[in-house]
Amino acid sequence: MKRLRDYTNARVGLGAVGHSLPTRALLEFNLDHARARDAVHRELGALPVPAVVVHSAARDRTEYLRRPDLGRKLDAASAAKLTAGSYDAAIVLADGLSALAVERYAVQTVTALRERLADWSLAPLVIALQARVAIGDEIGERLGARMVVMLIGERPGLSSPTAWART
Repeated sequence: MKRLRDYTNARVGLGAVGHSLPTRALLEFNLDHARARDAVHRELGALPVPAVVVHSAARDRTEYLRRPDLGRKLDAASAAKLTAGSYDAAIVLADGLSALAVERYAVQTVTALRERLADWSLAPLVIALQARVAIGDEIGERLGARMVVMLIGERPGLSSPTAWART
């Protein structure tokens, strides 16, 4: 099992005490599960980049989690904020199921993208709150972008929580 653990962050070969896990493994799992729940319920804080902030049709985080369909479309006020142009691409940052991931990695990722796409006509950066991936289609259409780059916070997993929680 040690060889396998060298190649994965997954929980393998944890051992057993009777019918249960060893106390340390159980406590680590419970902590990672709590971190994952916290990440899913966390709201996105302000990001230090100029952007058009839009919101999905979900009124709040609770509704967003219970009604994925509402996270796939813009609310009326947000739709009105987006003006059609003629752009090669639009970059959309969405909180998704991990605002923490967006807060940690989005600004540096967008900066690198903009540098690599310097010759492209880019729409104003859009930050979408309570958003699912499909909201990018509506945003791109409303902006008149030929392509949408959707960067979204992904739900943290329990098999490899170190990728998001302990960096």
